[in-house]
Amino acid sequence: GCAVILDKSKISLERDAKGQYLFDLICHHLNLLEKDYFGIRYVDPDKQRHWLEFTKSISKQMKSQPPFTMCLRVKFYPPDPAALKEEITRYLVFLQIKRDLYHGRLLCKTSDAAMLAAYILQAEIGDYDPGKHPEGYSSKFQFFPKHSEKLERRIAEIHKTELVGQTPETSELNFLQKAQMLETYGVDPHPCKDVSGNPAFLAFTPFGFVVLQGNKRVHFLKWNEVTKLKFEGKTFHIYANQKEDKKIILTYFAPTPEACKHLWKCGVENQAFYKLEKSSQVRTVSSSNLFFKGSRFRYSGRVAKEVMEQSAKIKREPPEIHRSAHYTTPCALPIDNGVRQSAHSTPVRSVSHGDSFMPRSRSQATDGGEGTAVISDEAYSPSDSVLPTPVAEHSLELAISRQINGAPCSIEEEKESEAGTPSVGDVGELGADSRGAGSISGTSALTEAEQVNKFVLSVLRLLLVTIGLLFVLLLLLIVLTESDLDVAFLRDIRQTPEFEQFHYEYFCPLRRWFACKLRWVGGLLIK
Repeated sequence: GCAVILDKSKISLERDAKGQYLFDLICHHLNLLEKDYFGIRYVDPDKQRHWLEFTKSISKQMKSQPPFTMCLRVKFYPPDPAALKEEITRYLVFLQIKRDLYHGRLLCKTSDAAMLAAYILQAEIGDYDPGKHPEGYSSKFQFFPKHSEKLERRIAEIHKTELVGQTPETSELNFLQKAQMLETYGVDPHPCKDVSGNPAFLAFTPFGFVVLQGNKRVHFLKWNEVTKLKFEGKTFHIYANQKEDKKIILTYFAPTPEACKHLWKCGVENQAFYKLEKSSQVRTVSSSNLFFKGSRFRYSGRVAKEVMEQSAKIKREPPEIHRSAHYTTPCALPIDNGVRQSAHSTPVRSVSHGDSFMPRSRSQATDGGEGTAVISDEAYSPSDSVLPTPVAEHSLELAISRQINGAPCSIEEEKESEAGTPSVGDVGELGADSRGAGSISGTSALTEAEQVNKFVLSVLRLLLVTIGLLFVLLLLLIVLTESDLDVAFLRDIRQTPEFEQFHYEYFCPLRRWFACKLRWVGGLLIK
């Protein structure tokens, strides 16, 4: 067995315990009932991320030696965080989204960024007090990867004047309601390449599947439009039907087969959770076609609609919440001997771009001006991270113009790849003339070698399927002709010289041999 260390408590865990047991143990420790939005994430020795499967043994899923480090994460972002029944659930989701902001995944224009940071400040230190909060007090908090002094002053101004009297619960709720309106709410990006080798980021949100590429969101497919998700090796396919029966097939390439399988599993689970009406509709899905070896996977939890219905039935006194102060949110859950827990992981770098929130270091920042998009290559250990667990993070500027409640907004996206695996490619300066939002990624021509390989594989598969079908049909024909069915077609076959030769020279001796063996086995059983 092993031990789970939660805070200072140490709890024994059987060696063959399943993931569900550990998850229930953690939720009980946190006094969390609305637990279906959460999961346990871990990283294998190859730096590949995984979600712990609750129906399987924990030890069989681990490829490394103990101690194992696992972290509680928001796995399915609530479509409407304000609709969550309990404050403890909203607080845990708040911690997740706060860290998304801190690591450059939840991005927005400067005015929204200032308001979000001010909500965090109000939730953590309460009302502004001149005696406790001297000039520049907000600089002690790191809300974003990097930011300017102008933004810092604006955060303090909002905190001093607009949020007076708000309790931590109210500030956290306001933060969640603001965050859910942003483009990248709920985005956990998977780095990939399109068929032309261009970097792309695939993500699953509460509302559908998105593709971010260059400085544009090139695709958004609602969950009811996505018909199938499939992967073969490092190749990931998305099949969808849009308006007017328009069928789309998108193809992307993950850094490794393991990363592609993780991407596929995440897609299957997200689609089942957000799309289906009830968990009884969940079906086992295959990663490949019929007759070919592939991975099979089944989502094992409840779906979003059932979770909301179950939450409405909760009737208890609200549990006490122990909020962390000064932007520390320890949540790593080491198993066995334990691993150090840190409040922060290495921040990523980014730059400021006018009024759009592209934070940069204050030593480089001015109150205005233009900047050039850059990518950070700073890696950090998942053991040190708080929420969630990327292994290597990069910040990629995605100046995506769109309308949020009638107001134009630009966002940037984080490039997230596993350390020790091939990068999706270095990106330098990002031009504004990238392909538009309506363009379809994944439809560029394949290289000649790739086309030949795909053609040969298709031909081989067709031959294997054809041979298999012919063999099955032959067996069926033999069974029918040797049966007592009195059908004209079968009578004609039985009367042919070829069939009579087959019947007397091959079928009858084989039947006698089987009968003899059966009698011999029967005799042994009787004795």
